[in-house]
Amino acid sequence: MTKRTKEILELLDNTYGTEYICYLNYQTPWQLLIATILSAQCTDARVNIVTEDLFKKYDTLEKFASADQKELEKDIHSTGFYRNKAKNIIACTKALVETYDGEVPNDLEALTSLAGVGRKTANVIRGNIFHEPSVVVDTHVKRISKRLGLTKEDDPVKVEFDLMKKLPKDHWILWNIHIITFGRTICTARSPKCEECFLTKYCKEHR
Repeated sequence: MTKRTKEILELLDNTYGTEYICYLNYQTPWQLLIATILSAQCTDARVNIVTEDLFKKYDTLEKFASADQKELEKDIHSTGFYRNKAKNIIACTKALVETYDGEVPNDLEALTSLAGVGRKTANVIRGNIFHEPSVVVDTHVKRISKRLGLTKEDDPVKVEFDLMKKLPKDHWILWNIHIITFGRTICTARSPKCEECFLTKYCKEHR
């Protein structure tokens, strides 16, 4: 790890702490899996509003697996891309029931074989449920990692591998937690609050 990266991590740790926080509400591993599928192109706040009723209505994996797709589409409509998400959730939960005895697997390959689960979702599960060091690349992480000069890539998988090389393992999960907070409050996509930023000295775009 370079001195520069170490300094960035220290500033983030000092500002946001080192506690692991998940912004999606859930009680079971499969609930987090469904919430993460719903969070694609949708805010965590909106997903939490939807899942509050959703997880009461479908309170078992089996209920999701046997759900009527049209009805599920209505239940998750406000998260966007609801047709695809409903289809994937039903297929994913069926596979969990039929292939994995109702347990969410912790293996990256097994997770990404499930409908609607890419590397980002799989890494959310691995990090939050199984505490496996994982780098989660969402829009904030991609944008801000580039601004801070930790990657030049646009492809999320390439960004993930760059960050795995440059960040110590004990900060893989924390990087996502810190950068989401930083990206929502200070380094926003449209109008970053550079005057409030504590990382301007490391930013490639700050003038």
